[in-house]
Amino acid sequence: MNNRVKEAFTELANDYEHNVDTKNVYNIDYERPAMMKLLPSDLKDWNVLDAGCAAGWYTHQLVNRGAKVTASDISREMVEATKRRVGETAEVLCLDLEERLPFEDQSFDLIVSSLVLHYVKDWSKTFSEFRRILKPNGRLLFSIHHPFMDIKLSTNDDYFATELIVDKWKRQEKMIEVPFYRRPLQVVVNETLEYFSIEKIIEPQPTKEFKEKEPEKYVGLMKNPHFMIIKALRNS
Repeated sequence: MNNRVKEAFTELANDYEHNVDTKNVYNIDYERPAMMKLLPSDLKDWNVLDAGCAAGWYTHQLVNRGAKVTASDISREMVEATKRRVGETAEVLCLDLEERLPFEDQSFDLIVSSLVLHYVKDWSKTFSEFRRILKPNGRLLFSIHHPFMDIKLSTNDDYFATELIVDKWKRQEKMIEVPFYRRPLQVVVNETLEYFSIEKIIEPQPTKEFKEKEPEKYVGLMKNPHFMIIKALRNS
């Protein structure tokens, strides 16, 4: 993954560990409820990869549902944050999702990747590896920025381009540059279909809790989605 991505999330690790889970409504009351609805409530005997675990929220949830979890992140600080959260209940590794993954073929029943893949420039390598390490009929569940949101940040206004965007996030009075890649919807769908069958595409809507906390933002999200979720299957 881009070194700038690694540097950005190294800077963001403390914020993710201490603030995102309790203060960021886009995570708490928007993306996460929609993702969790798509996961079985009982994951006992499932081998699951949390690909891009950040500070380990999903890792913790997957463990609680009975899964044997391996979590990974490109930032060592995020890896350490996840280890502090889950202790010895999951294996946590520092990995780059654009490199070959250190797992045997057909190792996992499920891969979960929450708001990560828009930081990856070349999906072909990542998806090839995901397909390799998934068992036949294994699932991939991932969320990304919605292309209709990202085009608003475009500098060239070319919807059909795959474009590097550098956003700025304010954290603890500091501006952090966060680079990611914007793709048109057809590229998102077609690149996924090269390696998997798509079961569902979800454009999530915010929860009632989101509305209570941020009513103006709620109205905006009900008209213009910020994220999208894809549930895919590795065919045997």
